[in-house]
Amino acid sequence: MTSARSYEEVRRLLEQRAGQLRQEIAAAQAREGRGGEHEVFDRKEEASASQIDSVDSAGVERDVDELRQVVAAQERIAGGRYGECEDCGETIDMRRLLAQPTARRCAACEQRAEQRARRSGRPESAH
Repeated sequence: MTSARSYEEVRRLLEQRAGQLRQEIAAAQAREGRGGEHEVFDRKEEASASQIDSVDSAGVERDVDELRQVVAAQERIAGGRYGECEDCGETIDMRRLLAQPTARRCAACEQRAEQRARRSGRPESAH
């Protein structure tokens, strides 16, 4: 696969994923808008409904975060910076980009970032 074809494939993957995420977010927002449609009969059902709402909310947050990453990758493509490691400036391997189109770092820098995050006890983006 040529570099131009590879980048076109990545661009297509990003566009598809952005569309999927936007649909999932819209569907979740529509479900939230229908809250109160079903009647809760007891505390057990109320707790279960609350738990489901929490899971839905966490899923939407993950989708929104991933959509931000996809949009950032699309902006890097538009700006001619896509595929360049934000830490060391080296070119990110195309296999990594095809597997993880939102990757911001080469594999070596990502591994170092994850190790720093583990040591500090704070989460680090896996891209």
